[in-house]
Amino acid sequence: MSYLHLGRGAVVDTADVVGIFDLDITSQSHLTRRYLAAAEKAGEVLAASEDLPKSFVVCEKGGKRRLLLSPMNTATLLKRSESGDL
Repeated sequence: MSYLHLGRGAVVDTADVVGIFDLDITSQSHLTRRYLAAAEKAGEVLAASEDLPKSFVVCEKGGKRRLLLSPMNTATLLKRSESGDL
């Protein structure tokens, strides 16, 4: 099992990660904004820290989906997911 550190002590199992997305780029699309709003309304959004989010990570485990906001950029998260570093 390997884990991905999202910031401020928030950690997820890499096996549960569906995707890592840049919040600034993806939120330009009305479809992504609609998805984020629906996820928030459904209670699926969790903040990995109180800092301004730069990315979001979609995770799914046991059929339950959650979206975690992270203050780290996507390149850092990708590098961490590939190396297995906490």
